Amino acid sequence: MNSALRLVPALAIAAAGLTFALSAWSRSRRKTPEQRERERRMRISETGRITDGTVIDVNEIKMNGSGDMQLLIFQYDVAGVSYEASQDVTHLRHLVDLHTCRVGLPASIKYDPTNPGNSIVIAENWTGLRQ
Repeated sequence: MNSALRLVPALAIAAAGLTFALSAWSRSRRKTPEQRERERRMRISETGRITDGTVIDVNEIKMNGSGDMQLLIFQYDVAGVSYEASQDVTHLRHLVDLHTCRVGLPASIKYDPTNPGNSIVIAENWTGLRQ
């Protein structure tokens, strides 16, 4: 029985080590916010429905030390419900020139049919901005 009691601390240390290793591994595999946003855009651009909307504002927000954030603010209607949303297009700068986007610009909006508030105006493989 004494030999069995001697194994308890060793097993506890091994279990703690395994828990720490699994925790570290799972944290290293977490997606960054940018990766999650890109996946959201791609999912909506591939499976979303299209409706007409309007660009109502373009904002460039100065961030402390991390550059500028560019937001495209738009409105659209789905099934009689009006939505107003914004999309961070900072990582899509190469696809859109916000300086040519003007207030009132008509746009096509893609939205998730199961959650119409989840919408985009532009993605890597699609744009709803009209010239």
